[in-house]
Amino acid sequence: MVRETHLSSDQLILPLFVVSGQGVTQPIDALPGQSRLSPDRAAEAAERAYGAGVPAVLLFGLADEKDEIASDAYREGAPGQQAIAAIKAAVPEMVVISDVCLCAFTDHGHCGVIVDGDVDNDASLELITRTAVSHAEAGVDLVAPSDMMDGRVAAIREGLDDHGFTGVGILSYAAKYASAFYGPFREAAGSAPGFGDRRGYQMDPANSREAQREIAQDVAEGADLIMVKPAGPYLDVIAAASEAVDVPVVAYQVSGEYGMLKAAAERGWLDERSAALETLTAIRRAGADLIITYYAQQVAGWLTEESS
Repeated sequence: MVRETHLSSDQLILPLFVVSGQGVTQPIDALPGQSRLSPDRAAEAAERAYGAGVPAVLLFGLADEKDEIASDAYREGAPGQQAIAAIKAAVPEMVVISDVCLCAFTDHGHCGVIVDGDVDNDASLELITRTAVSHAEAGVDLVAPSDMMDGRVAAIREGLDDHGFTGVGILSYAAKYASAFYGPFREAAGSAPGFGDRRGYQMDPANSREAQREIAQDVAEGADLIMVKPAGPYLDVIAAASEAVDVPVVAYQVSGEYGMLKAAAERGWLDERSAALETLTAIRRAGADLIITYYAQQVAGWLTEESS
C-alpha cells in the first residue's frame, strides 16, 4: 500500500535481433536466453511476449551483406523490414519500435558515413533518414535512431513527414554513452567498429550536463520519447532527464548489464530473479517511464506470479 515505485509489465520493451531466412533460431552465446531470429520467428516471439503482458518490442535488423553505405539498412525486404511487417500482421496491437542505425550494416562498423577516415555527421543524415522511412513503409510504430549524429531527429522527422508518415513517432537515443557495457550486443549484432571507436559521437561517461543538452536538443527537434543508455550506471542522468522534459523517458538495460546478472546467477553468486527485479525497480525509481530489457518477458511472468 505504501510502496512508492511500481514495476509492471506494461512498462517493458523486449529487444529482438532479426536475420534473414525462415524458421531460423540462432542462440547468442554472449546473451544467454536470447537468439537471432528470422522474421517469422520474430513474429512468434513478439506474440508470446505480448501474451505475457509485454506491450512493445525493439527490433534490430541485421545485414545479409555489408558495404560502405549500409545498403541493407534501407533495402526493401531486408530482415528488419520483413520482421516489422510480420509482427504487425501477427500482433497488430503490439507496439513495434525499430532501431535506426548504420553500424550493423557498414563494412567498417561505424554508425555513419566515413569521409577522409572519419565519420561525417552531415553526410550520414541522408542514409539514416532513408533507413527510418523504409521502416515506416514496412509499418513500424516508432523509429529509434541510435547513431548519435547531431541533427538526426530533425532530419528523420522531416523525412517521415515528407513521405506521409506523420503518425510514426521518434524514440531518440538522446543520451547514449560510449560504454563498456555494449560488448555482448556487438557480438550479437556483428556491429563492432572495424577501426577506432565511437567516442567521437557517443557520450563521455563522465559527463552529465552534456546529456541534458543532448536530450533538450532532441526534444526541440521533435523527439516523442527520449532514451538514456545504458540504464544502471546512469541513474542520475535518468533522474535529471525525468525532471527536465515532458516527454516519456526510456532507459535501456543493455546487454552487459543483463550479461552480468546472468553470469553471476549461473555461478550461484546471486538470486537472478531478485537481482533482476531490484535493478529494474531502481531504474523505475530513478524516473524511467519505460525500460528496454532482455528480461522483459521473464519479468512479466514473475510479476504475474507475484500478483496472483
